[in-house]
Amino acid sequence: MNDGALAACIETRLKPGGRDVLAARVLHAAREAGLQTPDGLQIRQGWSLRIAGGGPRAELLAQRLLADPVLHDWRVLEGGASPAEPGLRRLEIVRRAGVMDPAAQSVVRAAAALGLEVRDVRSWAAWLAPESTPDELLLTLGRELLANDVIEELRLDPPACVPPAPELPGSGFSLGTVPLREADEAQLQAISSDGCLALDAAEMRAIAEHFRQLGRDPTDIELETLAQTWSEHCKHKTLTGLVDYEGELHDNLLKSTIARATHELEREFCRSVFVDNAGVIDFDDEHLLTIKVETHNHPSALEPYGGAGTGMGGVLRDTLGTGLGARPVASTDVFCFGPHDLPADQVPKGSLHPRRVMQGVVSGVRDYGNRMGIPTVGGAVCFDERYTANPLVYCGSIGILPRDKLEKEVRPGDLILVCGGATGRDGIHGATFSSLELHDESETVSSGAVQIGNAIEEKRLMDAQLAARDRGLYRGITDCGAGGLSSAVGEMGEHTGAEVELDRVPLKYHGLTYTEVWISEAQERMVLSVPPEHEAEILALFASEDVPATIIGRFTDSGRLVAHWDGTQVMDLSMAFMHDGLPRQTRRATRRQRQLSDPRELSPDEVGPTLLALLAAPNVASKAWIIRQYDHEVQGGSVIKPLVGVTRSGPSDGAVVAPVLGSARAFSVGHGINPKLGDVDPYRMTLHAIDEALRNAVAVGGDPDRTAILDNFSWGNCDKPDNLGDLVESCLACYDGAMAYRTPFVSGKDSLNNDYRVGGESRSIPPTLLITALSMLDDVCQAASMDLKAPGNLLLLVGETGPELGGSHLAGQLDATGLEVPPVDLELAPRIMRAVHAALAAGLVRACHDLSEGGLAVAAAEMAFAGGIGARIDAAAIPVRGAPDLGRRLFAESASRFLLEVEPEQLGALRQQLADVPHALVGQTRDDDQLELLDGSQLVARVALSALHLAHACTHDLDGEYTTS
Repeated sequence: MNDGALAACIETRLKPGGRDVLAARVLHAAREAGLQTPDGLQIRQGWSLRIAGGGPRAELLAQRLLADPVLHDWRVLEGGASPAEPGLRRLEIVRRAGVMDPAAQSVVRAAAALGLEVRDVRSWAAWLAPESTPDELLLTLGRELLANDVIEELRLDPPACVPPAPELPGSGFSLGTVPLREADEAQLQAISSDGCLALDAAEMRAIAEHFRQLGRDPTDIELETLAQTWSEHCKHKTLTGLVDYEGELHDNLLKSTIARATHELEREFCRSVFVDNAGVIDFDDEHLLTIKVETHNHPSALEPYGGAGTGMGGVLRDTLGTGLGARPVASTDVFCFGPHDLPADQVPKGSLHPRRVMQGVVSGVRDYGNRMGIPTVGGAVCFDERYTANPLVYCGSIGILPRDKLEKEVRPGDLILVCGGATGRDGIHGATFSSLELHDESETVSSGAVQIGNAIEEKRLMDAQLAARDRGLYRGITDCGAGGLSSAVGEMGEHTGAEVELDRVPLKYHGLTYTEVWISEAQERMVLSVPPEHEAEILALFASEDVPATIIGRFTDSGRLVAHWDGTQVMDLSMAFMHDGLPRQTRRATRRQRQLSDPRELSPDEVGPTLLALLAAPNVASKAWIIRQYDHEVQGGSVIKPLVGVTRSGPSDGAVVAPVLGSARAFSVGHGINPKLGDVDPYRMTLHAIDEALRNAVAVGGDPDRTAILDNFSWGNCDKPDNLGDLVESCLACYDGAMAYRTPFVSGKDSLNNDYRVGGESRSIPPTLLITALSMLDDVCQAASMDLKAPGNLLLLVGETGPELGGSHLAGQLDATGLEVPPVDLELAPRIMRAVHAALAAGLVRACHDLSEGGLAVAAAEMAFAGGIGARIDAAAIPVRGAPDLGRRLFAESASRFLLEVEPEQLGALRQQLADVPHALVGQTRDDDQLELLDGSQLVARVALSALHLAHACTHDLDGEYTTS
């Protein structure tokens, strides 16, 4: 493009009379958040750019690409012109320099397809309000709802339109070294803290000693590489270290509990565990299944949309990087937020309001998954005030992999190819940032750790990569995630060596230093090892799919990681020291002292109101507002959806997907998570999480004897001995549970620094463990849903109900904790799972629902309103352990229980299948619209299905479908 290119702003707006949905949504959100709103609000979408050919070409770009002539008016302003409109004030939201702008990238690409030459594109939005609107009202609206200061800036009534993207200045080359050899303890700690390295004193001393032996100080890029490699995020130092727990030494909790169970079980369906980017298990004669769940917590706290979106993008790349590349066929998401109705004055300084975090996180996962064309099929949401400053975002991916594409390798002489997105400053220090606790200045200090993703870029990358896989054009692959190229190349070359020319890496813009290029976590990138004879073919293939691909070096046999910048060597590290030089430390763990309280008994006249209150409890209430934003039909394989029943209002226990079209083979996926139990007993919480994940997978048809599980720990700072003690208890329970159910762990992840520091006070999240279960179905026709199917059927309860209420929703409703979490009978529970599965496989069950939060009464209510079928339940008829009172029989959350609907003529056959486990006939379905709860002959509650549904639907009704603002 010649220097005479026109700097222009192109702005679109709805034609007069058009419904401004975005403005209406913002006004609704503002009112819900208690913010003052202007009398009216309008939005303008804008693009600033430089375009060859001047004004006529800019008009053509607006007409052909940026505006819909039916819906929009547009205007083109030359650079420097005022955008003001009579009678209106203007608040512009503009991305900061260097922040990823996917819309701008799309404009450049689409303009080229039209034969238009544009560059320096920036997308932005302008919100217009009446000229009488005060400054503070507009700025508050901008700060609280419209913009995030981490990635965007506000321009109030600007004198000139937004300029095109600025050309960032070049950094110039200067090789930096870090004076470690002569540094004392305080200086070493200052170097780590100032550089966001997340290395402790012992680790810094080990690095300093290593370089003393080499007779030199490390370069800046060498120190950064070690920090990424040794981060808690990448190295799992706590779980693989030494822990002294109440005088007993545990050496490598990961190996001695979670991995130990898998290796002792030696299940025949496990194909790859703990060695690749995801776990791999058998599926059918031609295919394997991969599964991985990742956390993206800290970035989502700072920039919820970008953090959650790149969390989903990252776990999808884990799938693409497993074996020689699996194709993603399903996604899952589990979130933990603060209450979205939390008063604003209770939000810690430096944190976003939970409502805004939730809306941003959901939007980020939605946009990434939907645009990639991958169904989001299941998940869960938990609410607790302790997640306000530390939200948790778990993103899961299930992929399908040809059996002959599992094995991969890297050989000396292979070329190092980076493909996908270009590299920018986004995500700098992401791996080390996630290894630190958040604080009230994280928004400013660590803003560079936030990544912004581009799902369309990753979709192109996926298609090109899988085509290259099928042609056999590469030998090894991994994703470019935490730590960027430093992690990807460092891991792939661990047993060989690698030499990298960093100045060859494609950049989004000028000005990056060699270290920034190396550790950037810019998204949508994969690293491949390519045999030299395939170089031309693979580059041509990626070019044909419009996916950038560049050879940046080669793998060697030196055992060293070497990098150059424009001919100058900037790094020369021993692979052995990088991967094995981390000093092991002994951490102290203690048993937590707990203050527990026993809830009172519930009177019969409280049963109905309590049921409605529990249905409306945040952790029980419908998550339809989230679910309905996701595409769970794309690819055509989803069988049991997240919402089921006649009005799609019933919360499905799990999901069932048949990924190979034309085949009856399917899988189910379920989740178990209940942090409230961990406040009382983290060991039993863990067993409940395993039991719940299995119940959810089995309830929709999965086979418990062909089930694999995953662990995802999110914990408070484990430098606190009681937090670490809770983690030890949870790991021990992982081993016991996996062995009892014979369910191997095949993958996992931990996030162990979820604290938030305000001043001198540090607050931890509750101990939170997510268990994901992946189970097989031979025949998709065996899948079952939870909604009642017909009046006149019988209801059977499988499993025993005990008196314990520890961590239960009923205890919370009665302002107590409960004294004891219900035990999980590890001999009985697996038998119950197998018996229920056998009954489902035999076609004896019309509906199946597991009992979890809220117990029997909540499960019966959900089944009834989901199916639009009335029901009667007799609490006196249920199988019990001990002597639970009425409230406990109806609302206790005892483990390993299912409520089954059966046709009368199938009752005998069903009871025969269940003969070896506790079960009882507890009720029947009815041809009315009521749920009746009895205690023997006494009717204790009669509630209309419409009231049950409304209570369940309203709590998270953020769009006002059931309530008005």
